[in-house]
Amino acid sequence: MTDHTPGSGNQPEEPTPRPEGTSASTGDTPPAGVSPQQPQPPGSPQPQQAQQPGSPQQPQQPEGQQPYAQQEATNPYVRPSEATSPYAAQPEGQQSYAAQGAQPHATQQFPHAPWPSAGGHAAVPPPPQRSRRSGLVAGVAALALVCGLVGGGVGGYVGYQFGDQGPGVTSLDESRPARSISTAPQGSVQQVAERVLPSVVQLQLVTARGSGEGSGIVISDDGYILTNNHVVDGGGARGQITAQFQDGRSAPVRVVGTDPKSDLAVVKADITGLTPAQLGRSDDLPVGAPVVAIGSPFGLSGTVTSGIISAKDRPVRAGGESGSEDTVLNALQTDAAINPGNSGGPLVDMDGNVVGINSAIYSPGNGQGQAGSVGLGFAIPIDQAWRIANELKERGSATQTTLGVLIGVGNQPGALVRNVVPGGPAEQAGIRVGDLITKVDTRPITDPDSLVAAVRSHAPGDRVKITISGGGGDRTVDATLAGQG
Repeated sequence: MTDHTPGSGNQPEEPTPRPEGTSASTGDTPPAGVSPQQPQPPGSPQPQQAQQPGSPQQPQQPEGQQPYAQQEATNPYVRPSEATSPYAAQPEGQQSYAAQGAQPHATQQFPHAPWPSAGGHAAVPPPPQRSRRSGLVAGVAALALVCGLVGGGVGGYVGYQFGDQGPGVTSLDESRPARSISTAPQGSVQQVAERVLPSVVQLQLVTARGSGEGSGIVISDDGYILTNNHVVDGGGARGQITAQFQDGRSAPVRVVGTDPKSDLAVVKADITGLTPAQLGRSDDLPVGAPVVAIGSPFGLSGTVTSGIISAKDRPVRAGGESGSEDTVLNALQTDAAINPGNSGGPLVDMDGNVVGINSAIYSPGNGQGQAGSVGLGFAIPIDQAWRIANELKERGSATQTTLGVLIGVGNQPGALVRNVVPGGPAEQAGIRVGDLITKVDTRPITDPDSLVAAVRSHAPGDRVKITISGGGGDRTVDATLAGQG
């Protein structure tokens, strides 16, 4: 049998007649997608086949007619298939339908259109007994048209009925949950904020020179608060400081102790039932570690921002008199947003432990307005702040770590020794005027500020190695740092 594609202009060969009453599949392989018929005794009526939803009804085959199943894929009225011509095959399990006595047309093919039945399934009625092709073509075309009109009319009526019932359901009509069910993942910024926020306060300062705002950290449940010196500077006898707590309470505070050189201060509010912050450590905090800053930037209390530790041991002048080494900090650098008003607030790790006291930001411009965050913020390491806060709380003052030298800028990178304090750690270690200090332990010293920051990062009594560049070459000495009030 030659291959025939509908619409190609070729006529299919006449199938070979089979003995009367034999099965369409006996001795032959049915075409793909066509279900074989069951054998029936000659002359017996064909049983009704169970119809699949949407499948056409199988007509009985009278004697003398060629079985439609033997026409294989050549009959143009067979249902479409993915592998052959659009009208080449019927899905498996469905029976094909062809007009009895009709010959396939070479140029016109029409798929069968489903007809709605009372049972809810589509069925195709048996075709009339006609010998003319035009009758079948016209009948099928008319059937398809009627089905299209019926479908369009029903769809239009349903659409009209629904549209007549008013607007559809919107999100505004839905009931909302009683509360947010979001659970903070372990180590998330959300969880850190939930833990630390109760321990952060807003400090409001009013003096004869004006007013200002900053932040503070609760360090005891009975009202002790750690903050920056420059936040409460001026809040003595002629000023007033008020603390606004996260639980909505407020109370006036008094200054317990200040240390301008470290830019730290401790104040006290007469209030109880507070939540003290958990203090961490900063010596082993790696660069790149995630951190969260909390405070009151521009008066917006309880503001939470996040970032990373961008650098460590950064010498920074901040929080006091501009240009004075008294305000040099051995700072942690972070890209978490820190703005005016964040000063004195905590910088915490992802466990909610305080690792630094936010103190300064870098301001690249010389504008008249307040500077904002450019991703360069600085915090006092908690290792240094913890020691000084203890001394301020207990005695009202703190001791500073010193090497016992006066330094300046030399012709080479380092800190040039201009004077040595008699009996101090430097003199005892053998450091002389004119020496150029280039390293403390393994930390490079490139200018006077870096030496001040390196020394203040230690506590009094710590022993350090000092590398010196002098006339006879580099040498290393051991020095025991001292403390001074």
